[in-house]
Amino acid sequence: MRFRRNLERIGEILGYELSKELQFDAKNITTPLGVASTSLIKNQPVLATILRAGLGMHQGLLNYFDQSESAYVSAYRKHSTPDEFEVFVEYMAAPRIDDKVLIISDPMLATGTSMALVYKALLKQGTPSKVIVVAAIATPEALELLKKKMPANTAYYIGAIDGELTAQSYIVPGIGDAGDLAYGEKC
Repeated sequence: MRFRRNLERIGEILGYELSKELQFDAKNITTPLGVASTSLIKNQPVLATILRAGLGMHQGLLNYFDQSESAYVSAYRKHSTPDEFEVFVEYMAAPRIDDKVLIISDPMLATGTSMALVYKALLKQGTPSKVIVVAAIATPEALELLKKKMPANTAYYIGAIDGELTAQSYIVPGIGDAGDLAYGEKC
């Protein structure tokens, strides 16, 4: 539970920071005692996450963008050898994303391949006006790949950059398998 909650907190912090990039409209809100002027998000973003590891961060983002639609995409590694793997995307539940800000979260960006494939899969639901990638930890290699595979106007909100990627594509020091730490080991 502590690990899940910490991912949620990271999602909240990065959500607050990235909210500064969104467009707001001035609105007057009538309260029982008068009228208050405030700013509200002009167009709610679509929050997408990579299952299952991304669920904790997704909840943190949803705590800030509580009127947003959600998208869920599964992506997993299938190893052919200890050092070689392919990433598969098998399941997606997503709203239309045409002309919307798309925020995609995943706790760890080791190679960036899962994020790039998930973005490609989400394009079946339309073309977003802007993409924002949110992660707790990334490697320079992942960010380099994503700069080639994602739209030029993609923004990145990363908690930390770890400099080592092993031959098996694990982040060092990293945090371990985020999905297993949050929800238990998979068989």
